[in-house]
Amino acid sequence: MPVIAVVNRKGGSGKSTLAAHIAAWCARNGSSVMLGDVDRQQSARAWLKRRDASLPAIAPWAVDQKNMLRVPTGITHVVLDTPGGMHGFELARVVMFADAIVMPVCNSMFDRESAQACHAELMTMPRVASGRCRLAVVGMRIDARTNAAQTLDQWSESLGVPFLGALRETQLYVRSLERGLTIFDLQPQQAAADLAQWAPILQWLKPQLYPPQAANDGSTVLRPPARTLAPKSAVLPKTLSEEVVSRQRGALPNSLMPAQESMIQGGRLSALSAGRTAAPPAKPVVKPTLARAPRTDGPQIPQFLKRSAN
Repeated sequence: MPVIAVVNRKGGSGKSTLAAHIAAWCARNGSSVMLGDVDRQQSARAWLKRRDASLPAIAPWAVDQKNMLRVPTGITHVVLDTPGGMHGFELARVVMFADAIVMPVCNSMFDRESAQACHAELMTMPRVASGRCRLAVVGMRIDARTNAAQTLDQWSESLGVPFLGALRETQLYVRSLERGLTIFDLQPQQAAADLAQWAPILQWLKPQLYPPQAANDGSTVLRPPARTLAPKSAVLPKTLSEEVVSRQRGALPNSLMPAQESMIQGGRLSALSAGRTAAPPAKPVVKPTLARAPRTDGPQIPQFLKRSAN
């Protein structure tokens, strides 16, 4: 299954906001998505508690060191909200199972230097260096009246990392998250400007979230078999019980088939017998038994000696 990790060493860079919106967008597309909260502050989990049950469901997941990558049954997509300061083995383990990493970066010297150090460590890992785990940057809390977006774009280009776009600083994000909502849960006319900023980000994320095969899947993707029309001469069993019985006819005598079919749940005979009134049980047939000659003590006299005595 596709795993998207939101990673940045610096706290307060907008990781939880970005992760919540990616998960909500997946849920809006009908995916069974889980928001994994690796952050010790549990910001994403607290946001999910505020989310109304009528909205597209997002499964919570409080991740710890023991069950970090044990995904519940039925989940098709995972979005990981990672903590600040993550490095070393913890970062390597996230990279091992992630299909893509999105790095939110604010426009300040401290944010860029922290993100650059994180990028340098990520590039030492084979899956990131080879492109199997893709990496991109998103600008967070960008003031449209400044050239902050251009600065981050040039900085990302110097690192060789795609810059997907910038999300503006607005109270709409703050008010939405406080109610358990995202920009995608609002009316389009309420968040038209913000949805336009999300368009290039989602365009990059789509092939990562819905690939032909996720990077952490060991087996090939199972596709539904192509539908083929059976020839008119082919006779197909109408029910499962008929199919089972028809396969057994080659090995069992015909005299056993009614009893064999009646034992199959849903079989024709069992269905007919269920609709009839049960007949009274037949009286048991008493078989005549041969009377045994009374036993006498001593040796028995042969028959020819009895005849000669007469």
